[in-house]
Amino acid sequence: MRAPQALSEAGLVEVVAPAKVVDLERPAYSTEPQPGTRLRNGPAIRRFNLELAEIVAGAIGQGEFPLIVGGDCSILLGALAAARRSGPLSLVHVDGHSDFRHPGNYDADAALSSAAGMDLALATGRGEPLLTGWPDVAGPLVADERVIQIGERESRDPDFAWPDINSTAMTLIDVFAARELGAARVLEKTRSTLARSRYWMHLDIDVLDQTVMPAVDSPGSPGIDPDDLVAILSALVAGPAGIGMDMTIFDPDLDPTGELAALLVSLLGRVLKQR
Repeated sequence: MRAPQALSEAGLVEVVAPAKVVDLERPAYSTEPQPGTRLRNGPAIRRFNLELAEIVAGAIGQGEFPLIVGGDCSILLGALAAARRSGPLSLVHVDGHSDFRHPGNYDADAALSSAAGMDLALATGRGEPLLTGWPDVAGPLVADERVIQIGERESRDPDFAWPDINSTAMTLIDVFAARELGAARVLEKTRSTLARSRYWMHLDIDVLDQTVMPAVDSPGSPGIDPDDLVAILSALVAGPAGIGMDMTIFDPDLDPTGELAALLVSLLGRVLKQR
């Protein structure tokens, strides 16, 4: 979770001008197995997300638009756990990977797993109860038919790891389709799925091409054009049904000059300027 500090140093607070800034302590990381779970740091992830959910719920309750800048994609769970307390919602999941790993498509007994590659599966109720069951929320955090996944770049590979996502009711717009459709038509398709429901936005910056944003743990190509990404997200952020957003995966250790942090701050400023 060094990303929040690096982005703050690059001017994020000045550009976004939030009503308040809340810092959460970074949980300790362990590679060792822990009792009752096959997820690395499962109990710590749950504790952190419960704390995050209380903060996000408070912000939403006051009519604020929370922006969560975090480390890995597991922070999506706390955000959704908060937002779901006030009713069903949709999820716009913008990520270069659909993060749909779950015990139905891999051998959970073979090795420990990272929640960061499972966030969409966990959010839709697939996986350990430790990270699928949340206080004051009945059922999954978000229903399949309320999910729009934008940006997956491996779905057309013959060895795609999570092919079962294609059999769900989710709206899937992979990076190739997104580039072909363009921002306006991606927005049109996204809005038709949202159908005026409340929605949360998740942005994993590895959805950008690795030539634009190499400071991530799983860079790749192709990616969504930065201007198209801004056009899509800024329109969704400006919508009255958008209730919050998280951004993840930036690794400042891979950005020694700070220029990529500055790029992200500029991008977020453009996305949020209409809010």
